[in-house]
Amino acid sequence: MAGTLNETPGSNRLHIGIFGKTNSGKSSFINAFTKQEVSIVADVAGTTTDPVYKPMEIYPLGPCVIIDTAGFDDESALGERRVEKTRLAAEKTDIAVILVSDLRQNVELEWYRFFKEKNTPVLFVISKADVLADADVIAAEIRRETGEDALLISARTGEGMERVREALARLVPENFGSRLITGELVSENDLVLLVMPQDIQAPKGRLILPQVQTLRELLDKKCLVMSVTTDKLLSALAALKHPPKLIITDSQVFGYVYEHKPKESMLTSFSVLFAAYKGDLPYYVEGAAMLDALTPQSRVLIAECCTHAPLAEDIGREKIPNLLRRRVGEGITVEVVSGTDFPQDLSGYDLVIQCGACMFNRKYVMSRIDRARVQGVAMTNYGVAIAHLSGILDKISMP
Repeated sequence: MAGTLNETPGSNRLHIGIFGKTNSGKSSFINAFTKQEVSIVADVAGTTTDPVYKPMEIYPLGPCVIIDTAGFDDESALGERRVEKTRLAAEKTDIAVILVSDLRQNVELEWYRFFKEKNTPVLFVISKADVLADADVIAAEIRRETGEDALLISARTGEGMERVREALARLVPENFGSRLITGELVSENDLVLLVMPQDIQAPKGRLILPQVQTLRELLDKKCLVMSVTTDKLLSALAALKHPPKLIITDSQVFGYVYEHKPKESMLTSFSVLFAAYKGDLPYYVEGAAMLDALTPQSRVLIAECCTHAPLAEDIGREKIPNLLRRRVGEGITVEVVSGTDFPQDLSGYDLVIQCGACMFNRKYVMSRIDRARVQGVAMTNYGVAIAHLSGILDKISMP
């Protein structure tokens, strides 16, 4: 729930997924690539079960998450569930490395097409080139089928690993890591007031991750930052010589802060900022209009990213459902999922309300948005929904 100030959050790291058939040498490749014993290596097929996520610093890529996945041809008793986990890892992947030892089943080409549909860059690697007599033939076939060049390397000797790093550096999506949480709302010397309730969502001694990341970015921008809890908002405003350029609040107190903010100050929330930072803010704003069309027969899905035990006054499980029931009626159906338990089929819902998604990388959040868009289901997020329900969505500032 809370982040530290001296580590790059996993959700902001470049996610590199390693994919291939069972026993294709994925774990050996990862160990050779990272120069660490990250993954268990064995001759037994299916050694890797659930995907393993390993945060690392890799030159010249910087902060990364290396994802070691189960074989996508796993036919064991748990194979179907393992492949499902591999597919979930694929949705989080910024760059896919597909290891190839043969193309007899063409499953690698099927996954290549999956990644291309997701606009995910792919690097083909023939990782056992030192022992494969037909490595050049396999590379030529990949080139013929996909137009992509395959790198021939040896995980056993380390031969070619430098070429892998160079190729991955070229495949990093344009502007990756350059997105700003606050966009162009503020710049150097602007005064920013952060309103941060310290409730059970943020246990004593902690700040929630969006607060930490936003504060760090504002300091990097050389802004003047003041932080208060909700009960000190009026005292803080009275103590200031000039109104703040921007007030960033927790969405739960949107209405209160809007009522008391100076006319000159812009207002937004951490959740709205993360709607743009991690997702598609215009799509969320468009989806919020569905809140006006809900009826007691409607079904709403609330999607949390965090997997925590339900808490009193929880925003996703308590506060937003209560707001909906007061607006629409007790008959409305509100379902809550958490973590990565996000349905493939959304057609039974009238609206999906996604949290700020600070724990997920943007690639995965966009895969959820794309799923909703393709199925014609409206989608919004916590901050945008609360602003709409409070009647101030058209009055807040968007990054």
